[in-house]
Amino acid sequence: MKIALQIIGLLVTALMAAACASVMATAGSGLAGNLNTAILNQDDPVLVRDGAPAYLLMLDSFVEGAPENVAALNAAAQLYSAYGVVFVNDPVRARKLTKRGRSYGQRALCAAEERACGIWDRNYDEFIDQLRVLESKDLEALYTFGLSWIAYIQAHSDDWSALARLPQAQATLRRIQEIDTTYKQAEVEHYLAVLDTIRPPALGGDFESGLEHYERAISLSGGYDLSILVDFARYYARTLYDRELHDQLLQEVLAADPVQPGYTLFNTLAQAQAEELLESADDYF
Repeated sequence: MKIALQIIGLLVTALMAAACASVMATAGSGLAGNLNTAILNQDDPVLVRDGAPAYLLMLDSFVEGAPENVAALNAAAQLYSAYGVVFVNDPVRARKLTKRGRSYGQRALCAAEERACGIWDRNYDEFIDQLRVLESKDLEALYTFGLSWIAYIQAHSDDWSALARLPQAQATLRRIQEIDTTYKQAEVEHYLAVLDTIRPPALGGDFESGLEHYERAISLSGGYDLSILVDFARYYARTLYDRELHDQLLQEVLAADPVQPGYTLFNTLAQAQAEELLESADDYF
């Protein structure tokens, strides 16, 4: 299972959070906002990859100094998880980084709402019941918790006990929508689409629901986020052996202008992935 492109959004969010954390003591500084804009509009993913480790160490130090600070824990969880699945090719190292990210995500949720502590160890029914204690004030921590869990599952895709927790990850995203339908709409729809379609129907995939999520994600992003189209092709069209849809989506990605305010980094990576998928299509179909 590979969930890379949609985690790029998590990476950018994490770097933004890291920047916010780094300027906590200098209220009014424009550094965080400027860094976020620069990353989103960067067309050199290697530059982002090489710059991220400094923030990992910085965030560790913030958490060390403020172990109950929700903002610092959120930032650490997001960046460790995103970096581990997007830029680390060594499976052992990816598992280590995403495990740390998941731990930070759990701590963030617990710090945000004490009643949610330990929810990750509950069975599905108990997990759903405990999700109901979370409210709008907990949205950022809940979002971080869910995405750090998804990243952990990806890096541990050979562990069936990790894969068995996918329904809880989906329920976490659905709870976000229940609390606030406007919160990170396109991103949540994108993640739900992927989670519905990373498994074939015989193993629990829901492709009817997934199709609806993909279409909503594309609409909500205004069609500017090309990574949604790549995942649509990778998980939906490939699994259903729909070559026509697969090639149509990927050709659309390659024909698009990747330079779009707020999406350039996403789109640069998406086009590279689209080329790889098209090159392997004859062998796959």
